[in-house]
Amino acid sequence: MSEHCSDVKQISILLAEAKDPAAASNQNGGEPKSLVVCFGEMLIDFVPTVSGVSLAEAPAFKKAPGGAPANVAVGVSRLGGSSAFIGKLGDDEFGRMLNDILKQNNVDNSGIRFDPDARTALAFVTLRADGEREFMFYRHPSADMLLTESELKTDILNQAKVFHYGSISLISEPCRSAHVAAMRIAKSSGAILSYDPNLRLALWPSAEAAKEGMMSIWNEADIIKINEDEIVFLTGGDDPNDDNVVLKKLFHPNLKLLVVTEGSAGCRYYTKEFKGRVSGIKVKAVDTTGAGDAFVGGFLSSLASDPSILKDEKRLKEALYFANACGAVTVTEKGAIPALPSKEAVAQLMKQVVVASS
Repeated sequence: MSEHCSDVKQISILLAEAKDPAAASNQNGGEPKSLVVCFGEMLIDFVPTVSGVSLAEAPAFKKAPGGAPANVAVGVSRLGGSSAFIGKLGDDEFGRMLNDILKQNNVDNSGIRFDPDARTALAFVTLRADGEREFMFYRHPSADMLLTESELKTDILNQAKVFHYGSISLISEPCRSAHVAAMRIAKSSGAILSYDPNLRLALWPSAEAAKEGMMSIWNEADIIKINEDEIVFLTGGDDPNDDNVVLKKLFHPNLKLLVVTEGSAGCRYYTKEFKGRVSGIKVKAVDTTGAGDAFVGGFLSSLASDPSILKDEKRLKEALYFANACGAVTVTEKGAIPALPSKEAVAQLMKQVVVASS
């Protein structure tokens, strides 16, 4: 039997035998010891009801909650983990709806603030025929851009096992200062810092500003997840498949793990001790929105429960394969948060792969 098939079987067994992460994270008097805290934007995605059309041609749109850091928070919780979200919403119908969605998904929302003047951000997402997407944003400014340092809920940051964030919250003040302060507080409390730059060029004043902003906090992160397009952008057009490019230009001395996602092909991983590739799971893609966030949520749920996986290549590969499976389940439905999988759905997909490989 192939090594891939053997790995899949082993992962399925491990998943079936795993204890409930939520139970494990609430030992010692109920204090969440495996808490993943996500910081940044939460918004409404408007997704065309048919694929392969422009925004102008779309006959109708389906409303779906989204925003990368919020997607990750829900992703962790759906998988049985403990998560919290820190950000700002408009004091409007959409903002209250998003807040309720976090509560419904068992995400700690005590770090959310509401702005009485700014609206909740909106994004219209065009789905091409291949399921890839293009964005048009309404943030002029939106509430998420206006979170201040004084509004941070520091007790949540102090409890974080993992603190996860993107780069969109770095685009403008006052949110940029709040973001940097939140990183500092979480780091000083011993949290692992997880960074997904999540390039959205349309939101930045220029490509140069985007590169500078994304790299401004690069060396602070313990874990970075990027995709091939982001490698090309950040390196000025270098080959994203060249390990030397990744290691020389993007791997920094304090980094514990750099992951490069490759969609259905899987992912590559780099640490100081080892590097390699983990295969993906091919499914029929309906909508790739949120796939990367599902991957991150899947990996961080494993990491928060056991940070020692970063030192054990075999277990790291198992966690990354599980994360790949989370992303694969997500692309089979439209929208981001609505499509994020449960642990059972991921297990089912991995079992199907085992059967198909037998």
